[in-house]
Formats: sequence, C-alpha cells, structure tokens
Amino acid sequence: MPLMEPYRIKVVEPIPITTAEQREAALVEAGYNQFNLPADVVTIDLLSDSGTGALSAAQQAASALGDESYAGARSFFRFREVAEELTGYPHLMPVHQGRAAERILFTALLKPGQFSVSNTHFDTTRANVELLGCTALDLPGPAARNLDEPSPFKGDIDLEALHRVLTDGTPVGLVIMTITNNGGGGQPVSMANLEAVAQLCRTHEVPFFLDAARFAENAWLVTQREPGYQNHTPREVARQAFDLADGCVASLKKDGIVNMGGLLALRDPDLAGRCELLLIATEGFRTYGGLAGRDLDMLAQGLREVTDPAYLATRADQSRYLGDLAVAAGVSIVQPAGIHAIYLNAGRLLTHLPPSAFPGHALALELYRRGGIRCAELGSLYLGEFDEQSELTKPAPHELVRLAIPRRVYTQSHLEYVAEILAEIAKDPERVPGYRLTHNPPLLRHFNCRLAPRA
Repeated sequence: MPLMEPYRIKVVEPIPITTAEQREAALVEAGYNQFNLPADVVTIDLLSDSGTGALSAAQQAASALGDESYAGARSFFRFREVAEELTGYPHLMPVHQGRAAERILFTALLKPGQFSVSNTHFDTTRANVELLGCTALDLPGPAARNLDEPSPFKGDIDLEALHRVLTDGTPVGLVIMTITNNGGGGQPVSMANLEAVAQLCRTHEVPFFLDAARFAENAWLVTQREPGYQNHTPREVARQAFDLADGCVASLKKDGIVNMGGLLALRDPDLAGRCELLLIATEGFRTYGGLAGRDLDMLAQGLREVTDPAYLATRADQSRYLGDLAVAAGVSIVQPAGIHAIYLNAGRLLTHLPPSAFPGHALALELYRRGGIRCAELGSLYLGEFDEQSELTKPAPHELVRLAIPRRVYTQSHLEYVAEILAEIAKDPERVPGYRLTHNPPLLRHFNCRLAPRA
C-alpha cells in the first residue's frame, strides 16, 4: 500500500516561516545550541518525539472526564486498569515523566558505588544514575558498531559482556534495557535478547527492568523482523516483554502519545513500598503522581491507541521514507531505520571536521540555518569526554544527528522538505563550519552548553 496516514486532520496550527537572517540571529542569541531556540523561530521541529505528538479526538474527549480529586480520583483507576492489562505489573505509580520514575527507582534500589548496566542509557537515565554516586555502564551488542549493516536488532545488549560483568565481581545494582535503544540509533531489541537477559539476571539475582518509553514501537518491529512473532499483535509482544522484567520505567510522553506523563511499575511489594514513599514526598500522592486527572484519562486512551497495527505501520513507513530520502540526498543513516527517529551519519558527510569541531552538532545547526529544522546531535558534544579546559579528550564512537519524528504531527510533504534541505547541504558539505565550546556545564552538557563557530 502507498504511504498514507491512518487519520485525517481536524485541527491545524500555523508553523513559523522564517528568513535566513532571522535564523542566523536566533542561532547567535541561542549560543549555537538548538535547545535554546524559541519554538516560534522553528519551522520543522524534530528535536524530540517526547510529549510532542498530536492528541486524538478520543483523547481530547477523555480529558473532559478528568477527575481532579487529590486522592483516589476516578481518572487514576481508569488509567490503572489499562496499564495493568498492558503490563501485568501489580504496583503502578503515575509520575509526571520518565525521569521522575528513574530517579525514584534508582534512589530506592541503588547504593553509591554500584553499577547500572544497559544496552545504552539515555541522557537523563545516565544522569540519575551518576547523581547517586553510581556508574552507568553501556554494553551495546556487536552489531551496533557497524552503522551500515542492516541487522534487524542492533539495539540488543552484548550478552557475553553482560555475563562477564555479572560474574567478575562488579557490584551491579540493576540491569535496565531500553526498548527501543534510543542512544543506540533508535534500534529495536529482540525478544530473544530480552529473554536471555532475564535469565542471566535471575541466575545472578540482579533486578531487571525495562525503560519502556517506546515499548509499542519495539513490539511492532519484533512482529516485522523476529522469526516466530509474525502472527502476534504488538500488544501481545509488549506484554511478553513486560512479563520478562521485574518492572519498568516509562516516559509515556512517547508511546502514551500525551504531552505529559510517565509510569513506574513494579512486581516486588517491598520495593514498591519504598518507591511510593519517595513518590509522595517528591511527586504527589500515589493516585496522581504530579499529573492532572485529565492527563491520566488521556494517557489511558493513548495506551489503547498506540498498539494499533495501522498506526504503527504508518509510523514505521514515515521513518523509513525519510531515511530513504536522506540516503537519496547523499546522507548516510544508521541502518536499518527504526521508528521514532532516523540517525544521520554526520561524521561521514562532514569529513573536513574533526570530532573536536563537533560534526554532528554542526550538521544539526546547518539544518536549522538552511531550513529552520531543529534536531539533536548524538556525537562528541553529547557523548565525548572533556578536560578542565573544555577540550575534547575522548570522542564519541560515532558522530550522529537524530531527526526525531513527533507522533501524528507532520505529513509526507514536511518530510520531503527536510530531505530537500539535507540535499542542499550534501551538495557542498565543506561549507558547514565547525564549533567550539564557550560554556561547558558539568552535567547534561548538551542541554545547557553554549558554543561559537571555530575560526
């Protein structure tokens, strides 16, 4: 079938159309950091798929049912019913977003000096581990090293490396698998890999959790790529994944298709009790967790809609289409395309820029400079190591740019516009300047740093 969105547009919002002069002035004012750009100077916003999706008519209608009672709101019980059916976990705590769930779980479970082990921790996950005096250890699978190889499950963890870590005396406090693997190029994790991780964790009595922000997208790719799952529904696959773990944290701003909301879900009642105390002290009462009742009702509806095969198939088609357009424009991507984003290989395109000039960040800024397109770097600015003078001492393994596609927001013509701007850049990549840090925060650098063009 041809690419077609399985919905029609009911409400529209104008998008800003800016001049080259306005965009250049905005970059200077932002310190050449796209996180500092105001939204009213951004034409196509691919910075994040978190909380940026479009609500359905059914979600809007559900919001009118929101019960704003402080304790025991009807909205909580409607949310709990859907979340319990989906995950099977008996202890469900709503939170305002995923990083709140991470902070609560890690505070209750980790002790200073311990390790959190993952296929790849994302930025706030890593920060919440490190703020507790612990170490976030990434063990991506061997296939993840080859950006061009179209292996179906490049989000898998390296099972041999995980076995070594669990048997060599490393003080592992927990294992957390990110599905899909956002920091690893948006790649899915196979059910076989999850089953093997679960078995290793049970053998070595280490708690095993999912970062399930994109659980439905991972489940869809399993049904498309993993033998034995072709006749399963995405919801059935998602439930099997949840059944393997001791619990999950999830930013439901992704696969809950809402603007705000998250979940901490657990099996162990003792751990749940400790987490609930932290929840009440820092987020809100256990039946609202920092959310309004209308948020919980919209979440309940979003969790029903997100596993619809027609929706997931079209979302996968969108990312694949954009990836194909990028390659046709002369820009390599991490293969194969995932769902929530495509990842451009900026290091291959901008060969004139060394890692110290941040080629990933440079390409992201050039997309804004040329077309008002905002996106994010996952390269040496984000993942590199620096000395006290803010000089790069250890570059990232790859210089990538993430184009994150909001859910149900942009049409095919919007994606074609992005590809046209990419093609312009690819015609003469040596025109793209490099950058240097002028302000380097000690934590979550990419959110708050400031830069300037290199002379």
